[in-house]
Amino acid sequence: MTASTPHRVAIAGASGRMGRMLIEAVQAAADCVLSAALDRPDSPALGQDAAAFTGQPAGVVIAADVDAALAASDVLIDFTRPEGTMQHVQACVRHGVALVIGTTGFTEAQKAAIADAAQHIPIVMAPNMSVGVNVTLKLLEMAARALSGGYDIEIVEAHHRHKVDAPSGTALKMGEVIAAAQGRRLQDCAVYERVGHTGERPAGAIGFATVRGGDVVGDHTVMFLGTGERIEITHKSSSRATYAQGSLRAVRFLAGRRSGLYDMFDVLGLR
Repeated sequence: MTASTPHRVAIAGASGRMGRMLIEAVQAAADCVLSAALDRPDSPALGQDAAAFTGQPAGVVIAADVDAALAASDVLIDFTRPEGTMQHVQACVRHGVALVIGTTGFTEAQKAAIADAAQHIPIVMAPNMSVGVNVTLKLLEMAARALSGGYDIEIVEAHHRHKVDAPSGTALKMGEVIAAAQGRRLQDCAVYERVGHTGERPAGAIGFATVRGGDVVGDHTVMFLGTGERIEITHKSSSRATYAQGSLRAVRFLAGRRSGLYDMFDVLGLR
């Protein structure tokens, strides 16, 4: 691919909220072209122009044939469900197509399978593609190192009523970044539920609280609670457009790479 050749981008979940946002972003990007739009075999959107909702048809119809879609594409962007994404991962390996994964809720086994696939194709995988969220993660890393003693840590997240996994992938990533910055593993110190007589708060715990309701796109607040002071680092999303723009940055980052598993810290140069 030369600098003048547009990135041929396929979108999974094309008729969903995030899929439509991604299609709009690709259509508006001078260096990208929509090459394919995928949806489930039972989707009522099959056969429709993928960008008809914008008033400017793309000439690409929504289809369920993954192999045909990938044969015409350089990269697939996937913000669907774990089971669907895992099928797409294997298809991308078969076709040598790069992959941007924004799906959340993977099991450890699924994450391991994605890491294995990244030995064959380049993959950017991040629970949140927002540039602002990833800058927030960097701030949390810095804060966690400086506040490693004498501060309790709580992570509160809120999302729309339709979100099916909890805590959010972004909240979990925040916990992982904080724990790693303090030389710990999140699985050794996370507290996900509190009910009944819980006793005193365990020292060193990282607590999670989840809110679901309305049309909240995504709010995340991390509290470092000390004696006599509280530090809060918050990110609020008001539009999925930030995820779409971050995804296109990931597409550009992957161009020319043969394999490897990357995240948005790599894409944004935050290592």
